[in-house]
Amino acid sequence: MSDEESEIGTATEGKIDLPDRLRERLGIHPRQEVLREMLREMIVKEKEKRATPDQQEVAVALALEPRRTAVVVIDMQKGIAGMPGGAPHTKPAVISNCARLLAAARAAGAQPVLVHVGGSPDGADRVHTPTDQAMRSLGALPSDWSELIPELDRQPSDIVILKRQWGAFYGTDLDLQLRRRGQGTIVICGISTEFGVESTARDAYERGYELIFAEDAMTGTTAESHANSVGRIFPRMGRVRSTEEIVVALRV
Repeated sequence: MSDEESEIGTATEGKIDLPDRLRERLGIHPRQEVLREMLREMIVKEKEKRATPDQQEVAVALALEPRRTAVVVIDMQKGIAGMPGGAPHTKPAVISNCARLLAAARAAGAQPVLVHVGGSPDGADRVHTPTDQAMRSLGALPSDWSELIPELDRQPSDIVILKRQWGAFYGTDLDLQLRRRGQGTIVICGISTEFGVESTARDAYERGYELIFAEDAMTGTTAESHANSVGRIFPRMGRVRSTEEIVVALRV
């Protein structure tokens, strides 16, 4: 290997101390090198900062103002909660955590919102568009399919929203009900993570609501789809926390 080839190899390992003749041959402007080095230093510093205990503590901390907060529970109804499946959290565990969040909300003065999906008997008010993968047909639905499960302990002051698609905002008065009560923060949970929960969260985010995701009070159709929403989508729209962290924040 020639001296010049050796120098090029060294350059490709991330070093920027290049002889002038190699700068010209590789087409590298000195200012570009400086900018790249600055970027590398910024990345290293950011990683170090995130690794400190103080930064980790700030990331976990959660403060909620109950009177400005709504706990929105998605599709916890007999026809959906009673279906098999759910991952990575079991449906009984999710039901228990949703009920716990609602109880904490009522005790603290936050607003419970119970969302269920349904519509006309002939399904004419549901979404009907061509898709590559159709949702599984459920056939004839029982009369109580859309009824909220009793574990939610519905109270007269709870807001109940009937939706006709995945998301809870379109075609409902959810936005009106929250804004007129001055509630700008939404704690969201329910079934399923990647459908009803994520669709509602996307709409809420675009309307400017502050979002808190109760990760263990929701579950997906698969563990992979749940992980994708929780790990890649939700952190870009709000904060992902556990039921316990949210309950503690509501009590403060």
